[in-house]
Amino acid sequence: MILAAGLGRRMGALTQALPKPLLQVGGRAIIDRVLDRLVDAGINRAVINLHHGAAMLREHLSGRDDLVLQFSDESASLLDTGGGIAHAMPLLGERPFYVINGDVLWFDRMGNALHALAARFSRARMDALLLLQPTVGAIGYGGVGDFLMGADGRLSRRPEREVAPFIHTGVQILRAELFKDCPKAPFSLNHIYDRAAALERLFGLRHEGEWMELNRPDGLAAAERALLD
Repeated sequence: MILAAGLGRRMGALTQALPKPLLQVGGRAIIDRVLDRLVDAGINRAVINLHHGAAMLREHLSGRDDLVLQFSDESASLLDTGGGIAHAMPLLGERPFYVINGDVLWFDRMGNALHALAARFSRARMDALLLLQPTVGAIGYGGVGDFLMGADGRLSRRPEREVAPFIHTGVQILRAELFKDCPKAPFSLNHIYDRAAALERLFGLRHEGEWMELNRPDGLAAAERALLD
């Protein structure tokens, strides 16, 4: 599933005319770059949630014939990240699935990150497996990180007033069972992560490559510069 329903407010004037997934980086729409990575990994179907600029996104994506696209419409009410996935579950089925933010870009140095996640994921031990990027050196990121990771890959939240070594890239595998008893109202995926962590079933995998956050103008500019290098 691609999360593409956000309002893009942190992009300011850039998203007044276009939804954030249609902004270009390196001459190509952000969402096309995300979908290109799915195709590279041999994934042939994706569910995309829509809200801001839904009609524009549908029209733009109608030109892709390299994978099957299905849409989960949130035009009536924006459901946040977790609620959006819960709403789309009839399209996603019962097996574990990838979830990818619609405003990130990543490049692999060793192997394929999506393949690496699938190889590492264990339904017996994990509810969620997050792709992590080292906080230091992440392109377009100015925060203090998200998680600490143990030797076995288990994750814990960044302690208050500390810098965590890893950022959640917005690329992950989640178990469908996580969304069976979730809130009916809009809710964040952080609710899912915290519940999985409490059960010691939240895990991470370090990404070997570059990652770029594209949710602010300075991040978009940093990604443009990185693509020219």
